[in-house]
Amino acid sequence: MPRAWLLKSRPDGMPDAGNFELGDIHEAPLAEGEARVRNRWLSVDPYMRGRMNDVKSYVPPFQIGEPLQGGAIGEVIESRAEGLAPGDLVQHMLGWRDEAQGPAGHFTKLPALDVAPQAFLGQLGVPGMTAYFGLLDVGQARPGDTVFVSAAAGAVGSTVVQVAKAKGMTVIGSAGGAEKCAWVKALGADHVIDYKTGGSLVKALAAAAPEGIHVYFDNVGGAHLDAALAVARERAHFAICGMIDVYNDAKPTELRYLSRLIGMRVTMRGFIVIDYFDRIAEFHKDMGAMLASGALKSQETVHHGLEAAPDAFIGLFSGGNTGKMLVKL
Repeated sequence: MPRAWLLKSRPDGMPDAGNFELGDIHEAPLAEGEARVRNRWLSVDPYMRGRMNDVKSYVPPFQIGEPLQGGAIGEVIESRAEGLAPGDLVQHMLGWRDEAQGPAGHFTKLPALDVAPQAFLGQLGVPGMTAYFGLLDVGQARPGDTVFVSAAAGAVGSTVVQVAKAKGMTVIGSAGGAEKCAWVKALGADHVIDYKTGGSLVKALAAAAPEGIHVYFDNVGGAHLDAALAVARERAHFAICGMIDVYNDAKPTELRYLSRLIGMRVTMRGFIVIDYFDRIAEFHKDMGAMLASGALKSQETVHHGLEAAPDAFIGLFSGGNTGKMLVKL
């Protein structure tokens, strides 16, 4: 019988193993227009933490006792849906389980690109789209700009670093620890700040960008956002992608340099990747070309087995990943 991770209780602060429960899910006969998929790869992502709270947001919250959801790559094993046949590889949002069943509209066949299937959960999937459109559309980054990226060793941040370099920008990345900083440097970043050294982020960023930054891509919030405000050039653009620093902490963030938003005419805009789903063909064309040319590198942190999904997810909040965090089934 198929199994799925259920939300057992809502986290208070950092999630732990007690918030999850592995249970059986009922396998109903396929209705006309439905397909059944055996999942091969599951994605865990920071935004899922917000869905564990019972609050109104851009996506509905997870429900107690119900299967969690997330990005997944799987193989069609049974189909009564036109356009989907056994053996097809598909992308969908019915993750956190070993099998998924639903209408054909829930599943998208992978494009015919010469890449590993799990790439569509990373650089050719939601993290890659987030990086690409956040940098170029929301951040309005242009060749010659100086770009600051927080969480630069993560799935989104590492892609921002590489897209920015491929487009002719100077890149400053922030990461935690010598190993991650070395990897960000190897991706092409011009300067890398190790935020775990305990020094002033404002001073470190100002030293790396003495003339200021044109674009800030924010994955973290908190002190990183404050440092970016302190060093922003006039008419800088801030693309606010995520604030992992505060997802598990209800305490307000102190932004000492917030007033510079006014004097420097900074544009700060939050965005959600679903705003760009209608431009996925454009994204695949440009990103696919960069991948084919060797301009983009990827790294994955892989946990094995459905049982490992909660540990992989919790690891996102303690720096347990370099590149994309995945679960392989």
